Amino acid sequence: MPPLMPTTHSARVTWLGYQPVPVERLVITSVPVEVMPLRFAGFAGEVHAGLTRPSCSRVLKQHPRDTEIRNTRQLSVVSAEEMAEVARDMGLERMDYAWVGASLVLEGIPDLTHLPPSSRLQGPDGVTLVVDMENLPCQEPAVTIEKARPGLGKGFKRAAEGKRGFTAWVEREGVLRLGDVVRLHVPVQRAWAPGG
Repeated sequence: MPPLMPTTHSARVTWLGYQPVPVERLVITSVPVEVMPLRFAGFAGEVHAGLTRPSCSRVLKQHPRDTEIRNTRQLSVVSAEEMAEVARDMGLERMDYAWVGASLVLEGIPDLTHLPPSSRLQGPDGVTLVVDMENLPCQEPAVTIEKARPGLGKGFKRAAEGKRGFTAWVEREGVLRLGDVVRLHVPVQRAWAPGG
């Protein structure tokens, strides 16, 4: 395993929230919070919490649907800057982070969506999140936005391409609060070069 090195990059927590119920009729229902205690299973009450989860469409090439697998999708992390770009490109005055099912919105790290998998974000008390992988745009935010702003939801998937953030899981328990600063740590590893 490559060592993890702290970087000079940090970000401020500008929004915290969770989904208390599963998506129904493709509409996301999220609730903002000011404090987020995080355990190894994620945030209590979040529909995506748990140490394991049933496999979904994103991993069908690896596992049959509903196979129990490690839950690396406990949290959805997005960039305030990238979401502002998405909103602008869609013709929205601003993005409501609840519409996209965000757990954590960060401000200050460029190109946040494309952080290397296995990077860490560490909070003031040591709480540590592991970056799993990019969270591709899907239909649920589009439908949710369309209900809130008729005529604009259909532009979400195109506008959010490469800007939808990533999924993450809890490596070290702790608490995140609005205004906290998290520091980025990245693996010291060259980019994969197949055949090279």
